[in-house]
Amino acid sequence: MKGDGGPGSFSGEAWTRNAAACTTIGSMPFNADLAAGTLPRATFQHYIVQDAHYLIGFGRALSLAAAKAPEPDGIVQFSRAAQDAIVVERALHGGFFRDYGIGPESFAAAPLTPACDHYVSYLLATAYAEPFEVVCAALLPCFWIYKAVGDDIFARAAAGNPYRAWIDTYAGEEFAEAVAGMIAATDHAALTASVGTRERMHRAFTQATRLEWMFWDSAYRDAGWPV
Repeated sequence: MKGDGGPGSFSGEAWTRNAAACTTIGSMPFNADLAAGTLPRATFQHYIVQDAHYLIGFGRALSLAAAKAPEPDGIVQFSRAAQDAIVVERALHGGFFRDYGIGPESFAAAPLTPACDHYVSYLLATAYAEPFEVVCAALLPCFWIYKAVGDDIFARAAAGNPYRAWIDTYAGEEFAEAVAGMIAATDHAALTASVGTRERMHRAFTQATRLEWMFWDSAYRDAGWPV
């Protein structure tokens, strides 16, 4: 996988710093089996339920970013991203939910796994406590890494893959536009950031990247709370 950030930009630096982690995410067992179409249905079902829970928290974090955006265009961009996280991506989940017989009650009753809870809590804490620039950096990996994974899997997905709807969504042009917009917004925010704030942005990007890996790894192992 590779990134799209330009040389010298925050996004370009962030992707370079985290290139090894992003490569590992692309080749981890969950994504390898997803591309081959051999990922067990129960594993994907577990993942899709957790991802739907995650998107609720992600949407809230995007809404907080919209409230902190210093320019009107940013307010609109992040508000729309929050809407898409709740409406557009959950529509994708809804199709799988119908196929798997997952109703509102069973979804609501499914507890967040440690990885999902950790990721959501981190994003919300960052969105509340950190400045806009750092919030952008924390939110960017979810957009960018999903796009990179989607493109990578799309290029090698087996014919008749049962997860084609998921693959097509994250390899699609509409999502690509959202990712490009998020990269641009983060780079724009970094232009006037102090050296200290820019380094906090890098720490946030790295932490969110780690949590992306943890989320997929947890789904593959069906990792729950130990006590």
